[in-house]
Parts: sequence; C-alpha cells; structure tokens
Amino acid sequence: MAKKLSNFESLVFLPIKTIITNICCCRLNLLRKVSPFQYSDFSKQPSSLRNQDSVLMFNMEGTLLKSPSIFPYFMLVAFEAGSPLRALILLLLYPLICSVGGEMGLKIMVFVSFVGLKAGSFRVGRSVLPKFFLEDVGLQGFEMVMRHERKVGFTNLPRIMVEGFMKHYLGIEAVVGREMVVFHGYFSGLMEERRPYEPSLNSEIIGFDCFNNSLGQNFQSPFKAVHLITEAEKRTWQTLPRSKYPKPLIFHDGRLAFRPAPLASLTMFIWLPFGFLLFIIRTLIGTFLPYQISIPLLHVTGMGGFFSKPQSFHPDKSKGTLYVCNHRTLFDPCYISMCTNKPLTAVTYSLSKFSEWIAPIKTIRITRNKDKDMKLIQELLTKTDLAICPEGTTCREPYLLRFSPMFAEVANDIVPVAIDMKCTMFYGTTAGGWKGLDPVFQLMNPYVWCELKILEKVPQCMVCETGGQSRVEVANYVQSEIGKALNFECTSMTRKDKYLFLANNEGFVTS
Repeated sequence: MAKKLSNFESLVFLPIKTIITNICCCRLNLLRKVSPFQYSDFSKQPSSLRNQDSVLMFNMEGTLLKSPSIFPYFMLVAFEAGSPLRALILLLLYPLICSVGGEMGLKIMVFVSFVGLKAGSFRVGRSVLPKFFLEDVGLQGFEMVMRHERKVGFTNLPRIMVEGFMKHYLGIEAVVGREMVVFHGYFSGLMEERRPYEPSLNSEIIGFDCFNNSLGQNFQSPFKAVHLITEAEKRTWQTLPRSKYPKPLIFHDGRLAFRPAPLASLTMFIWLPFGFLLFIIRTLIGTFLPYQISIPLLHVTGMGGFFSKPQSFHPDKSKGTLYVCNHRTLFDPCYISMCTNKPLTAVTYSLSKFSEWIAPIKTIRITRNKDKDMKLIQELLTKTDLAICPEGTTCREPYLLRFSPMFAEVANDIVPVAIDMKCTMFYGTTAGGWKGLDPVFQLMNPYVWCELKILEKVPQCMVCETGGQSRVEVANYVQSEIGKALNFECTSMTRKDKYLFLANNEGFVTS
C-alpha cells in the first residue's frame, strides 16, 4: 500500500510540487538579482543604505496609497476633465473592469477617462488629484519614502495623472509612468508600452515596493536592497495627517467633495435628479420669501447653520456698515444678510451673470480700478450696508488668503465676519470650470452647514482715518481676527496665485 501511495505521489504530487517550487525559486532568484538584502522593518536599515548618495526607487500605488483600488482616480478624471456622462459610462463598465482585471482593466479605465480630451488643457493631475492622493497616503509608507533625500517614483498610472502630486508635494526627483498617446492635440485613450527605466545615477539603489507589484521588471540596474510589504501591512497603516503634509494643501479644484469609489459614485448619480430639484426649491425659497419664513424652510431642506454675534453688536443705522468676511462660497453675503436680518448689497468681482440673476440680495460689480471702485463703495455706504470679501476668491481649505487692503480706505465702521462652510457632495466653487454652475452645485448638496460669527467692530484706533493706521495694517488686523475666530492659518497667497496654479489664468470671467 505504501508503495502504491509512493507511486501515486510520484505521478501526481511530485510534478505539482516541482512546478510550485520552480515558481518560488524564480521569484526568489528575481529578488536576489535585484536585492541581496531583505528587511522586515524598513526603519531598521543600516544607516549606510540611507545616506545622501543612495536613491530610493518606489512604486506609488504599492507603497504610498492605502487603498488597493485606483478606480476613484479615473472617475475623477472622467468627471472633472470630461463630463458626468463620461463618468457614468465608466461606472457602468466597472463590473467589466473587475472581471478582466489587471492590465486590461487598467486600459479600459484609461481609454474611457481620456479619449477625446484636449492634451494641452489637461490640468486635473495638478489641480484635482493631489488632494485625493494625499488623503489616501499611509503614514508609515510616507515616512519610509521621505526618509531618503533622493527619490524616484514609479507608477502603473499614466504619468500625467501623478506627476503634479509627486513632484510638487513630495519632491520626487523623477516620475516614471506610462505615457499617453496624443493624436492631433487630443488624447487617443491609449498608453505607450512600458519602457524599462535605466537611471544615469552613480548611486546605490534601494527598492521599496509591494509584493504584488513589479518594480523590478521596470528597472534594469541592480538594487542594493529591496523592501517588500504586504497588503495586510498596508491595511494597518494610519492615514497621513494634514499636519505632516510636506507642503500645505491650500489650493485644489474640482466639483466632487468626496472620494468617488464605485458605491459612492453610484449614490451620486442616483442623487443628481433629486439634487437638481432641490436646487430649484432652495432657489425659489431664498429668492421670494422673507427671512422669517425662508430660514426655517431652508433648514428643513438641509441648509443648516449656526449664527452668532456679540451682545454689543448694534450697527449704526444712520450710515452704512461695511461687513468684511472671508470667502468660502458665493452665498457668504447672503448668510450675513440672514444673520443681521436686513438686506445688504454684496460687492462682487468676476461673478457670472447667472449667479447675479438668482442672487436673493443686490450685487454690485467692481472693476479693479482702484479710484472708481473706492468712489463707488463710498457712495453705496451712504445708502446701505455692504458685504465685501477682500480675499477676492474662495478658499476651500482652513487658510485665509491675503486681504486686499482697499476696503480699509473707504469705511470707518468695519465689522469682521468669520464664515466656514461644509458641504457633503459637491463644491460650489471652481477655478477652471464654468462658474455659472457654481450656485447649482452648491444648492444640489444633500446637506450644507454654515457657521457664521459676526465679530466685534474694528476699534476706531485701528482704522485708517481716526487711528492713523495704514491700509495694509488694517487689512492684516482684520485677517488675523477672522483667522483666530475660525482657527484658520493666515497666508500671503493671493487670488492671482490661486488661478495661476489651478487654471493657468488670472481668474477673469467673460461677460
């Protein structure tokens, strides 16, 4: 019997065992070719492997990003650079993408997301994706990568999607990814074949990758060491906190305020018709009903908020008050009007005609001609209260842009107003898209929460006319007071900086 089992084993199990052994040996031999060392803890590497002369080669998806799915990033490209229809097609193809998987699934996502897009105007990789990449970065992987001064990043994604993130926020020396095929200035939806990367570096090379990736296949020179992690290790990683971002995330664009995973994307498309109906209802309520009725009704529709003002707040009715607020959305002056329970006029710049048509309060455009604008504002203050946003543009993150000091020269009664806005599905602002849709997307959110604090009036000793302060000192004082109230960081960044970074223009809207 034992002999029969031995023969059966030799005929059946031995060949299977031999195949498995050969596969394991091939994998081991590959690792030995690129790495004579293996480390279970990257932080315990010999210091000689982390000196200034060494270069770290790492795979972005395998070592930085916690999520194993790259579908949300292609959904962002399809929605933000393309259209909701393109994004819907990508979502409907998701079962097929999962079934074919691997390289074929990647090619399908690339084709649907990119085909027909104009190559010269593609800015999603710099203005939209970095925010979502940063929110998906694992703290442990980030610390491993940033331990080296010189780094080369590999990615299975098209290079144009990740280069802005890796170079601007991580300081990566070079990014190696798939190149998109361009035909007559438009993406064809196809990627070039992988090309092995051979660096011209006279340095020791250290590899960092995940077991299921193929860093070694894209790199021809031998590694001095390779560290491989598992998906189980990545699941235990913490998310990189904002305080440890290499560069602060101040500017980002795009309409989606959530990570568009498949289920979340499906929820969004189901919500869109209901959201558009909600936009119409909220617009009608806010435009035609008095505040005593509209505020409770808007709260019922999901537009909640918390308003506060000091007990000493008693605006002078004999002359206009200038409310100076930070800028989160187009509706900031509307919320100030609701909080004070009286109509006021909003001083605007570069606002779309559609936004002016549906505004529940009066809007006045300024021209950026200082003399004309100062004269106009001073004239208006003799008739009504004004709300002005001296940042000149919206900022989504907990930062305040530099306040333009013009407002300090036109009024003595200056009241700072601190505003913070939270949305659940869509951002109601854009730098590179059509601004006419800003109020539509803002009011399509299932839930919106606004916190508004009217602060103490600027003391007379701190204004230009009676206190002898310069206009810049007054503007900086108001900015700092609003920053303290919101716990936001004050910056010297301007409107021009934002639009040049996100949209490569200065933010003008054509009438």
